[in-house]
Amino acid sequence: MGKTTVILLAGVALLGAGCTNPYDPGQRALGGAGIGALSGAAIGGLAGGGSGAAAGALIGGAGGAIVGAATTPVPPPPAYGYGYPPPGYVPPPPPPSYGYGYGYGK
Repeated sequence: MGKTTVILLAGVALLGAGCTNPYDPGQRALGGAGIGALSGAAIGGLAGGGSGAAAGALIGGAGGAIVGAATTPVPPPPAYGYGYPPPGYVPPPPPPSYGYGYGYGK
């Protein structure tokens, strides 16, 4: 595999990994496996030829899948629309009256 092919495949893997849901462990595992497999194949191919590329792809793919699934972040809380309070919101009580205005003297 030539260097140009490896660079093109790595670019495709990075673009594909960017299209996954970062909060889904399964999709993160697939994205990590793709990036790991291409990285492992590139490193193995440069270090040990054809058989090194295959072994690097297997090891990199497995490692990338494990790391991708293990590092899945917790999704953020849902956003609320403008002007709508969150559930359970209780407005503060009105300020106390000091005897001025309506009802004074009663």
